Amino acid sequence: LILLDSLLQECFQSTQALNMPASRGEPPPPSLPQAPARSSWLGFLPVSALEDNVRNMNIEAEEAYEVDEDDSEPVDSFCKLPLAFSCPRHLQPVQGVEMIMQTWRMRERMKTVSVALVICQNVGVDPPDVTKTQPCARQECWVDPLSLNPQRALETIGGNLQRQYERWQPRARYRQSLDPTVEEVRRLATGLRRSARDERVLFHYNGHGVPRPTANGEIWVFNRSYTQYIPLSIYDLQSWMGSPSIYVYDCNNAGIIVDSFRNFAEQHEREYVEQIRAGGPQAGGTELPPPPSLRNCIQLAACSKDQLLPMNPDLPADLFTACLTTPIKVALRWFVMKNDLGQLAPKVKLEQLEKIPGQFGDRRTMLGELNWIFTAITDTIAWNTLPRDTFQKLFRQDLLVASLFRNFLLAERIMKSNDCTPVSQPKLPGTHQHPMWEAWDLAVDICLSQLKNILEEDKTYLPSSFFEEQLTAFEVWLSHGCEERSPPEQLPIVLQVLLSQAHRLRALDLLGKFLDLGPWAVNLALSVGIFPYVLKLLQSSARELRPLLVFIWAKILAVDSSCQQDLVRDQSHKYFLTVLQDPAMLPQVKTWAVFVLSSVVQGYKQGQDEAVAGNLISICLNEMDEADPVFKQWLAICLGTLWDKHEEARGRATRCNAPESLETLLLDQTPEVRAAAVYALGTFINSCSERTEHANTLDQNIATRLLQKMLEDGSTLVRKELVVTMQYVVNSFPNNFMNLMRAIADEDDGTSLLSSSSASTLGRVSSEDKLSRQVLQQRRSVVGIPQSMTGSVTELNRMGDLGILTTPKRGRKSVIGLAGVGTQHHVASLASLASMACYGPGVTAKFKPFYLKVVGGLMVLERDPDKEVGTMARQVLDTIYNKMVAAERERKGSGVFRSLSQAELHSVSAPGSPAKASFMLGESPPGHNTTLPASFRQGLAGSVGGQHSLTLPSDLASKPAQAWLGRSTVSDISEDGGQETGVKTNFLAWSAKHFSSRLMNLGEDMVDLESEEYWARQWLYDRNEKVKRRAAAERKSVEEGSGRLDDQLGVVKIPQPPSVLAYEPYTSSLAVATRDSILLVGNKPGPSPQVTTSWGNGNSRVSQITSLQFCNSHERGLLVAGSDDGCVRVWRGWDESRHLVTGWTLLPEMVPQSLAGSRVSYGLQLAWSQPDQLLVGAGDAKNIRLWDCSAEVRLCDLPIQSDSCVTCLHMDKGVLAASFGDGQIKLFDYRAPPASARIMAFREHKQLVLSLKMQEGGKIVSGCTEGVVKVWDIRRQSSLTTLETNQPAVSLDIHQSAPVFAAWTSTQQISFHSLYEGKVLNQIRYHEGLLGNRLGPVNCLKFHPSLIQLAAASTDSHVSMFGYRRY
Repeated sequence: LILLDSLLQECFQSTQALNMPASRGEPPPPSLPQAPARSSWLGFLPVSALEDNVRNMNIEAEEAYEVDEDDSEPVDSFCKLPLAFSCPRHLQPVQGVEMIMQTWRMRERMKTVSVALVICQNVGVDPPDVTKTQPCARQECWVDPLSLNPQRALETIGGNLQRQYERWQPRARYRQSLDPTVEEVRRLATGLRRSARDERVLFHYNGHGVPRPTANGEIWVFNRSYTQYIPLSIYDLQSWMGSPSIYVYDCNNAGIIVDSFRNFAEQHEREYVEQIRAGGPQAGGTELPPPPSLRNCIQLAACSKDQLLPMNPDLPADLFTACLTTPIKVALRWFVMKNDLGQLAPKVKLEQLEKIPGQFGDRRTMLGELNWIFTAITDTIAWNTLPRDTFQKLFRQDLLVASLFRNFLLAERIMKSNDCTPVSQPKLPGTHQHPMWEAWDLAVDICLSQLKNILEEDKTYLPSSFFEEQLTAFEVWLSHGCEERSPPEQLPIVLQVLLSQAHRLRALDLLGKFLDLGPWAVNLALSVGIFPYVLKLLQSSARELRPLLVFIWAKILAVDSSCQQDLVRDQSHKYFLTVLQDPAMLPQVKTWAVFVLSSVVQGYKQGQDEAVAGNLISICLNEMDEADPVFKQWLAICLGTLWDKHEEARGRATRCNAPESLETLLLDQTPEVRAAAVYALGTFINSCSERTEHANTLDQNIATRLLQKMLEDGSTLVRKELVVTMQYVVNSFPNNFMNLMRAIADEDDGTSLLSSSSASTLGRVSSEDKLSRQVLQQRRSVVGIPQSMTGSVTELNRMGDLGILTTPKRGRKSVIGLAGVGTQHHVASLASLASMACYGPGVTAKFKPFYLKVVGGLMVLERDPDKEVGTMARQVLDTIYNKMVAAERERKGSGVFRSLSQAELHSVSAPGSPAKASFMLGESPPGHNTTLPASFRQGLAGSVGGQHSLTLPSDLASKPAQAWLGRSTVSDISEDGGQETGVKTNFLAWSAKHFSSRLMNLGEDMVDLESEEYWARQWLYDRNEKVKRRAAAERKSVEEGSGRLDDQLGVVKIPQPPSVLAYEPYTSSLAVATRDSILLVGNKPGPSPQVTTSWGNGNSRVSQITSLQFCNSHERGLLVAGSDDGCVRVWRGWDESRHLVTGWTLLPEMVPQSLAGSRVSYGLQLAWSQPDQLLVGAGDAKNIRLWDCSAEVRLCDLPIQSDSCVTCLHMDKGVLAASFGDGQIKLFDYRAPPASARIMAFREHKQLVLSLKMQEGGKIVSGCTEGVVKVWDIRRQSSLTTLETNQPAVSLDIHQSAPVFAAWTSTQQISFHSLYEGKVLNQIRYHEGLLGNRLGPVNCLKFHPSLIQLAAASTDSHVSMFGYRRY
């Protein structure tokens, strides 16, 4: 073996040396180190196996060598590429699962507390209207009345019937009435109703010794001397029994009673209504009793209205009663009789059935197991047949009613076989032919086949395989089950199996798999009655049941959180505390347990108290080191829900240093974990009811660190939680923030807020307007802006139209000379808002840095790329402002109309600096101030612009000023512990949705080769391969010089001048960006490309789109749009379902080009790496930022060490190339530490670089505004080739893989050049056609990443597309 091991190592080394060619310019790889003499796994292989391994290894090496020689990329290379922005937080709305409203819980659980047994036998005397056969059925309650004297027989029958009922309801009050009179029945019924109060009373009527019921709705009793039959009206019986009640009629033509009962009940209701209309009860003066409700009265009748009872002498005379009270005995007897005295169960006689061993309550015996099987089967039949609400009412509301209706199903089957049809109210569908009855017959047959050996040879009873077989059937259903299919018939049987210790483990496992199918499965399981069983099982100490029970409870609480009260009431929450502390449990099981505990404490004070007493805080903190992200997420959520508005829990957490432990999660790579940590820290701040110096310091430190670490987080989940946390901070220090907001308002308006001579507005100045004003104020001294201008964005835009504040256009030669970086250049960036640097000392010098950071952070979040985040932050800021204004008005003590001058009224109606516009692209802005009440705006309409006096609206005349002045479009933030009206998120509900989805995914990582998704993906991969082959053919044609780029594919007119272009890599779809909108140009059905869709990017009013990138283009691509304010937005879908996937601020220090002044800026430039899921952004900033899109966090910042802006970015295989406005090109290895990441700098270009591409073989191609294109080798300091166009280039682009480039020069034409010799392959001056117009001034050129196609965007709002044409 040792020799073979050495031989194997030599073969492996030789194979590696053969199949690992050295990289160009690198020494050959050293030989591999020698393996130890004996590998750990060789000793377990026979010699033949080693020889096979050596042979197979050589074959695999040869195959690998052949593959390496083939340059083509296999199709499966695409499936290995990771997909960015494809997590649940990106693919689904952040909403919780729709919680069921306790439809499975009985709103009123009832109990039958009294039973009236009315037996009219008159033993020895048959009723005159029925002629009985001879022989005839005689047994009553399994007693032959003729074998005893009449009185003794009657008492025996009554006693047996009571004992039969007591088996189903032993605690009820039983009263017998044997051969009664009408008066005795009245006293019995009224007495039981009086004692039962609102509970149910059962009335059992045996009328075998009296005539049939009459058509008028009367049953028969006796007179005192038993010489006459006396009628008893059902109408009177209803009055005595009241409701709720249950009636059992065992007599001939019993269906007549059911019909009469309904008619009399309706008559009672009509009379009740008439008495109410008449003013109360008639003579008597007692209160009017409620009418008997038919809905609360249940009736069971032995036969229909035209049928007689069976008279088979082998069956009891009270067959219906026997089925209801002794079902097993009747079922076995009927089974043996039906099968000709034992052909299915050989040698079993009727008398042997009386000797079946066991007790009904002992499931280990034959009798007990038969009773158990019968219960499971009848429950299953009812659950699969009845409507859900009927099943709940009849089978889950009352123990005795449930038993009677289970047995009623058997009665229907047996009575039907004897030409009788039992009747019930409510009416049940027919179940006598249900397939589960065949399973019952089989189980009975198997059990009875053992009876002879048990009785004669004393053999041990072998348990039935019924439950095992039903569990197997349930498992088969699970393998193909879904919501669209009918529910599994065996679900009630699974509930019964939970009672058996032998099958409990398997039943719990299958139940868990069923609940894992979705909320609909949980709802079904709860409706069948699973809840009390799994609640009782939490008292079990079996460790093997813990994972299954915890999983089941996680599923239940994910759908119905109201179960928290049941867990706390039974102290069952301690079970999950034990699981959480069990070191043998897997992290996934602990995750389920901590979710259950978080559900127990969420919004439930008693649950929080119990959890604090159980040291849940310490337990969660001790588990923080686990690596599982979902576990850490729910640990943080559990802590946050535990101490939310719970002062004692907050104190315990402070002593345990819980905030410090949670702050370590703020740097986690999973956004959900970070969001959970922010949520927990926010509720920690919100849980302080009494403010102390220590609490203030602690909360302020937490808030400060949150802003430092999370303000620039890439996940919208995190930023939303940050806004909510800042809201809690504002609630904790309301006066301080109101004072700060007053100082900000004073500076924004230039004077005091409420000065009578001021021109203040009633609306808060938005953060966007603040930045615009700040830049405008700094430019006044340069451009001479009139001091009377207010500096609003509207005026700023107007000044731009007049040329006063014109920003140089990209690519113009006249703006190549760059201005130095001014000291106030970044005053209009988001970073200036965060630090409040855009405000003067009147704000920054008067308040602590903490308050400035909180308001600054909210202002940054107000301009968030995600609309929801921005809206939430705006609500918080507006609420502070409105409260400040209302408090100031109240402090002044005068009405608002008395303090407003005419100038102020004009200012109110037409503010100089309006709040941020709420209208979207293409809509007209509102023409009035929407923050004022509509009635007040109407009152101002006639006075603005004139000297008319103000008329006070009628609806405001009697209200104080602050009642309407403080109005806002958002709700105020609650400052007390009452109902919260501030901003909220759905993060908790959405996180809990994880547990209502499929969690048991073992074996589902296998790809379904027949699924629609698989074939759709394969089609995309095949499309990509075809595009690559076509691109290779076009590149070959270019190298041979056998083609031209002059095939005009189409010209598209768009509403605004385009500024940025981007081709989707594997299609011909072209994304076109204007200032604030995106259009997609594609091939609709027609001769030429057209605009297929367009949408607004959601930019701020002062920013514009400057970069577009496609990601996930090998499948269903996403479009990444970068704007010059440093924001990035990711869009999904190009049809009507398109939506914003995510958005974040990549470079907050970026200044929009419209506010950059004389400084040249190319805005935000982006580069994308699909294998690494990295997004690189740079612009007029000090660093190049690398963004990890999988974790949605900043990876690192690479210092550019240049005063110029970045104009182009490109990355490939760990190397990043960046070009600058001064002509420099720098290379970075972003895998190295940032300080040493720069590896090369090229300085041969003297002007701004317009295009930069990294091509295969380590080449870089760049072109600048001088019309000079250079080819570089990353291993050499100087360029390899320099190509001259001999004309200044306004726009230029280089193909990513083909040796060509295109340029728009001062000769007003597009020239197409080769990189080999720089020769012009062709030129384009005109559009195609006889009267083709000349191309407009082109401001952007863009090549297709793969194909040789070119798109040109001109300033006359046309986009032209050209394709490659081979000769």
